[in-house]
Amino acid sequence: MDASLQRLLDEAAIKDLQIRYCRGIDRMDWDLVRSCYHPDAVDDHGDYVGGIDGFIDYCKAGTPNFESTTHFTGNQLIEVDGDTAWAEHHAIAFHRVTAGPDGPARDLVTVGRYADRLERRNGEWRLINRVVVVDLDRVDPAGESWVNPVLFRGRRDRTDPTYNR
Repeated sequence: MDASLQRLLDEAAIKDLQIRYCRGIDRMDWDLVRSCYHPDAVDDHGDYVGGIDGFIDYCKAGTPNFESTTHFTGNQLIEVDGDTAWAEHHAIAFHRVTAGPDGPARDLVTVGRYADRLERRNGEWRLINRVVVVDLDRVDPAGESWVNPVLFRGRRDRTDPTYNR
């Protein structure tokens, strides 16, 4: 296969991996998240550094504290060298905290990047090392809702409308 075409296919596969990761986190689809990592991968989220099983346990403990999360991927820089690659994915993550004893409803917003090392094994790209880099963060008060309540609302599991194909 032509080297330029292979590079484009590799970049597309790595970009797809990042989008699947975001979907997995936002829908709390832990099998999908796991599919983005090699079994011996290390994830560094700052307050969690370790393997994929521990990372999923970390996510399972933290994500139910949010009413919803949305991870938006922007710029993606990918450098492929044979069966290894480095990637930087810019991202904005929104985490809705429901009003409760800790205060009013609010959105935790993080702007940052995922700095990744990836390996292709058995023809499949997966993460071998991920470091989360935070460039800025803020807390926004959650204002009034303006969207008609009859519209579909996102769900954080397989009952989300996007799983109905």
